[in-house]
Amino acid sequence: MNSLSELASAAPIAWRRYLELTKPRIVALITFTALVGTLLASPGWPPLRAVVWGTFGIALAAACAAAINHVLDRRIDEQMSRTRSRPLPRGQLTERNALLFAAALGVLAMTILSILVNPLTAVLTFASLIGYAVIYTGWLKRATPQNIVIGGAAGAAPPILGWAAVTNTVDPHALLLFLIIFVWTPPHFWALAIARKDEYARVGIPMLPVTHGVEYTRLQILLYSVLLLVVTLLPFITGMSGLIYLVAALALGVRFLAYAVRLKFAPQPHLPMRLFRYSISYLMWLFAALLVDHYVPMSRLLGLLRV
Repeated sequence: MNSLSELASAAPIAWRRYLELTKPRIVALITFTALVGTLLASPGWPPLRAVVWGTFGIALAAACAAAINHVLDRRIDEQMSRTRSRPLPRGQLTERNALLFAAALGVLAMTILSILVNPLTAVLTFASLIGYAVIYTGWLKRATPQNIVIGGAAGAAPPILGWAAVTNTVDPHALLLFLIIFVWTPPHFWALAIARKDEYARVGIPMLPVTHGVEYTRLQILLYSVLLLVVTLLPFITGMSGLIYLVAALALGVRFLAYAVRLKFAPQPHLPMRLFRYSISYLMWLFAALLVDHYVPMSRLLGLLRV
């Protein structure tokens, strides 16, 4: 009886550890940007099959990539305070079990996307998975200080995947969403890299603050933040979105830029992490504004405001 009760109580703990392998918060943001791509791909409500199975398959693939990342980065994670409490460094899971878990997620994701969505979405999702889990984590991360710039293409793919789930094409508007995330990624991650510079140096990861210094990285964050503000205006300029999105993009972008300016010209120890945390909220609210703009006509909003 005691052994059965211990097994029953251990099961939820084990599942929480496997869940941690999937990096739920990161996967949630990835899935949200993919869902936005899915919803924007249709003038009205897209086919329910594409929304449900496309989003689910993309989420599973992102979780698979995250689990592979845990395995490949185990030795690095053991030496960094931010990551040493993860399941693999603490010995709570074995690399073999983590890889089997990742393989199961990957096979399920590809099966769902190939059969229930369309082959294009499956192929693009698989390419994104390999780009992040293998090319970025296994090679680029350790090879060049431009790792996050080049590898950012894999992380920027979800809106394209969501769009393809509905249209079975790679649409220029989906590429605009890709471009926004692609340009957002370097200032987002370099802010964290500044805060964790010493740890990255200790484990031999050539992040930009380690190879080129913090001052140079601050400049790059500022330049990318200016570029990001410009790029986020493209959906409005091209007619993809309207005034609701424009107002949100300007408000969010100006605040992002203000953080970058302060980080460059009035740096304080807490600013890199504040910018890093804000950048996550920034992307979420920016994509939420795209959805609101898509489904709430400006005329209707003005009518509601008059009331």
